[in-house]
Amino acid sequence: MSEIKNKKDGSVIATGGFRVEDLVVNKFNDWKQDEDSQNWLVVMGYDLAKIEKVVAVKITGSFKSDIQIQVSIFLKELVEVQNISVKLASNERGFNQLDKRWVDNYAKLWKWDNSLTEIIKKFTGEIPSILREKSQSRDYFSEMSETEQKVVVDWFQKNKILVLCDIFKGRGKYTAEWMLVYRKLSSGEILDSWVLKTINEVINFYGQGEVLLTKKGNLKIGQVVIQRKGGDAGKDTANMLQFKFDPCLLFEV
Repeated sequence: MSEIKNKKDGSVIATGGFRVEDLVVNKFNDWKQDEDSQNWLVVMGYDLAKIEKVVAVKITGSFKSDIQIQVSIFLKELVEVQNISVKLASNERGFNQLDKRWVDNYAKLWKWDNSLTEIIKKFTGEIPSILREKSQSRDYFSEMSETEQKVVVDWFQKNKILVLCDIFKGRGKYTAEWMLVYRKLSSGEILDSWVLKTINEVINFYGQGEVLLTKKGNLKIGQVVIQRKGGDAGKDTANMLQFKFDPCLLFEV
């Protein structure tokens, strides 16, 4: 079984900084009584009768995984570890941020040459637009030359899997192996439904489709949108590059 969805939960998110990650951690730690966490463990391939202990903790720092669970199995000496990315969706549709960094950090990660790096910086506004007079302006991809557009589209098309793996799964010790999406009712208080999938299923699903320029002048990789961060009251951080996706689409898979 690869997923369970539309499961009524009935849990209330408390105020005062309580996050969905805390809720999921608490549910896993209470797995013997909690029906949702039991279902999650089954989705992950565990036989509940053979589980001796489950310990869940939040992961702090800049990692793709939000929580880690450690599952002890009867008659086994090793503890199995699962890293989970948790997303909270407050509407039937809506975009969540997947990744956000300065352009130079992406250039270092993906070994961009100077030409591609400069084009992306023109898009985010780190390099001000020469098409406009405003000092904080930037160029949309749709406003750039066909040569510049081709450089961007060709690189992301060639490196599509690399990009998707890095923004969904990450690298290193806490790479995400699962994604759990929680969706709230319109009241904003009750967690209504959830879906749990392996990160490879997530990458394959959101990677479906071409690499292309959108009507708004951004870039789209399958179901993932690349855009300038914006906002931040005009601070320099508005010129960062970000990747966004709609986590609710997983409920339709």
